[in-house]
Order: sequence, then structure tokens, then C-alpha cells
Amino acid sequence: MNLNSKSSIKFYSGEEIPVELHKVRIVQKLHLRPIDERLAAIREGGFNTFLLSTKDVFLDMLTDSGTNAMSDNQLASMHHADDAYAGSQSFYRMESAIKEVFGKSLVLPVHQGRAAENIVAKAFVKPGDVVPMNYHFTTTKAHIDLNGGEIAEIFTDQALIVKSNNPFKGNLDIEKLKALIAKYGKERIPFIRLEASTNLIGGQPFSIANMREVRKVADQHGIIIVLDASLIGENAWFIKQREAEFANSSIKEILQTMCGICDIVYFSSRKVSSTRGGGICTNNKELFLKMRDLVPLYEGFLTYGGMSVREVEAMAVGLIETTDETVISQSPGFIDYTVKELDKLGIPVIMPGGALGVHIDAMQFLPHIPQTEYPAGALAAAFYIVSGCRGMERGTVSSVRDENGNDILSDMELLRLAFPRRVFTLSQTKFVIDRMHWLYKNRDLIGGLKFVDEPKVLRFFVGRLDAVSDWPEKLVAKYKADFGDSL
Repeated sequence: MNLNSKSSIKFYSGEEIPVELHKVRIVQKLHLRPIDERLAAIREGGFNTFLLSTKDVFLDMLTDSGTNAMSDNQLASMHHADDAYAGSQSFYRMESAIKEVFGKSLVLPVHQGRAAENIVAKAFVKPGDVVPMNYHFTTTKAHIDLNGGEIAEIFTDQALIVKSNNPFKGNLDIEKLKALIAKYGKERIPFIRLEASTNLIGGQPFSIANMREVRKVADQHGIIIVLDASLIGENAWFIKQREAEFANSSIKEILQTMCGICDIVYFSSRKVSSTRGGGICTNNKELFLKMRDLVPLYEGFLTYGGMSVREVEAMAVGLIETTDETVISQSPGFIDYTVKELDKLGIPVIMPGGALGVHIDAMQFLPHIPQTEYPAGALAAAFYIVSGCRGMERGTVSSVRDENGNDILSDMELLRLAFPRRVFTLSQTKFVIDRMHWLYKNRDLIGGLKFVDEPKVLRFFVGRLDAVSDWPEKLVAKYKADFGDSL
């Protein structure tokens, strides 16, 4: 199966590079600090890239959440927002956009994706429940745990294979789903959750064929399906490229097909529409009413949900723009290019390229570092030191400890380098590839990390670590030997 875009631009030279189908009209100055300052910054931040100040960051590849570039039409829309506390016309424009794009007419606004997870979990999860899903996200798991439930990851055997040509590594394993329902009974399963473009295993998409199989099993047992649509635009783009049935379908048709299979759709608009905010939508009045009263309690009134109405306006425009293939293909295009270039250099990277970012396999990159010393976290810190680029650890630091205080080791140890929509240039992307190449050649210099300040919940956000040896200084010394005074 050809995983390349069927509408890609070809170069006479034969080069395969992505072309930006937008132009830059507003710029923001960046700073690339000297390496000694970068070392000092990562130490001050407890070797946690979340705790770096942006004044010390060159390319911010931490996340695509709230960091995507908005369009000119989105920015313009913010100037005619209706500031009313209740009954704002901005909400009705957002509601109309959600109905047009997702095909759902009952809408609850929330201030971001994890707020939607809180509402859904409180409305449907009770102690002893089990929620099957193709893979968890950190905040999803936390909300389900806090409400007394637990998650059950029933991804396919292909999902964790680093280098693969499987186009849909985000599929949910149907036989495992059937076995789970047989084990626990439908009474203990409040819903089946599907995450569009599984974040923690490389942004890998699922197919509509797989969704239909999940729907069939769900209907047999009277279980609802909840879709995390935060990266649904990219998942739809992958379906158009990789699932033959939909090769000639529009992105809007694919989006509505996906959402039509599910009972509840929630999303972070920080991702799907390049704005801050979020929402929950459904066509089922009974499900809607179970969630409705929680929104004023936790978020705000039902027509703003904790968001600025200016963001609501921009969200409405951004959702419509999500149906534009040139908008949603830009980030996956740059990711695909970077993944292929890194693979040519022998660097272990999740393949095929997925959504959200490039994912480096830290366990193959740093086989000498045990998981208990957090290789993905160490790689994130090391890459910042040598490049000034801030990525995110997606491994055991992002996991939790068991009841005995031992780390629950992550299935994968990944350094994620996010590619927000329409943010980075090709030369910046080539810089990332170059510095990762140098780091791979000097990977034996990198050592592990240990916690020195560890929160009990979502420790990866504000926890502080330290190097287990003087490896950061040795890495800096080698960098200076090779690059001299160059940044």
C-alpha cells in the first residue's frame, strides 16, 4: 500500500520535500542560546522540558496543543465576537460549525480537551468500571482513575512495532474487545473509547473499517462509543490516503462518517481547530442530559463553557478549515519527511509517520539506559542541550507508580517532537534532523535520570529530575569539540 499522499507535489529534480501551501504574514522572533546556557536552563528546569522557559527555547516542539498557527480568517473572526455571558451568538456559530463538520447537533463547550474528559468520566464512569480503548492518553487515564474506573488498552499486536508499513497501527483489536466484554460484562463497561491518532504510540491512526467492527460489537452488547476527536483531521487525512474505499471521498465526508459511527464525540480544539478550547457533542438527548448539568458546575455557562468568546469564534472557523485537505495535510507532510530522513540515517523512529509529531524510539536509541532511569526523558533533555529544541517525553516518566511505589514501565519510550500546523519551516526541520543525527552518533555519552521531586498525579508536568552522572557535561564538551563556538 502506498502511504504517500495521492496529491503530493512532485519536483523535477526528484527530491521529495513538503511544500507549504500557505504564506507567512506575521512572524515571532526566536532565540537560539549558546550550549552552556542551554545546559544551565535544563538543570534549572529539573531536566523536565515542561519546566523550560520559552526564552531559552529555539524550536518549541513540546506539543501541538494550543501552538498551531491560526489562519487569517480565524484571527479576523475574533473581532466580531459576542461577549454575552449567556446566549452568545458566537456559541451558535460554533454549534453550527460542529454540526456541519461532525454531524452532531447537541453541543457542550468546555475550556479544553481534558475538561471534556472530566465531564464524560464523571457522567458515565463509576467505581469498578472498565473502559476499553485503542490506547490511553495521560489525562484520560487520570480522569477515569479518579472516578473509580480503570482503563483496558486493547491495541493490536502491530501497534508497538517501531518500524512498520502497517497503515493503521491505531486500530482497536476486535477479538480482545470481545474477550474483555465476556470477562467483565457490559454492565461494567460504560463506553468504548477510540482515540483518533493515538498520541502515546506515535500518533498512529485507525481505519473506518476498524471503527465499523467496533460499532458492530458495541451494538451487540448495548455499549456506547466515545471518540476523542482531538486529532481527527489528521486521522481523516490518513484514511483518505490509506483506506481505498475513501480515496475519492472529501475530508468532510470522512469526518462525518467517523463521527456518525460514535455516540459521543469530544475534542481539544487546541489541536483540531488550532484554537484554545474544547467541546463535547452528540445526537443522543439522553446522553446529552447526563453531561449537561456538569458543564456550568465545572466550566461555565452552556454557551461559553469557560472559553473566551473570541476563541469560540476562531474555533468555529478552524473547524470548517479542518475539512480543507491543504490545512490538515501540512503537519503530517512535514512529519513524514522528517521520519524518512531520520530513518535514512539509521535513527530508530516510529514508522510510518503519524499525526502530531515525530517519535524517536528511545529504547533503541539508548539501549544502555534502563527504563527505571527514564531513557525517553534523558533523550528529551539531551536533545534540548544540543539543539535548543524542546520535545516531550512520552514514556515511563509519563506513566505512574504502582501501589508498592514501583514504576509501571511504559510500553514504549518515545521522544516526541511535535509539528504544530503551519509553524516550522523546512530549514528549521533540517536543523532538527542534523542535530538528531549528531546526537545519535554520540548517543553513548547520554546517561539516565532520577526523580528528585515527584508529584503523585501527572508527574511529567511539574516533576523534577537530575542526571545520574556527569553525562550532560560530557555531552557539552563533545559538542564544543565538534562545533566550536557554533550554536
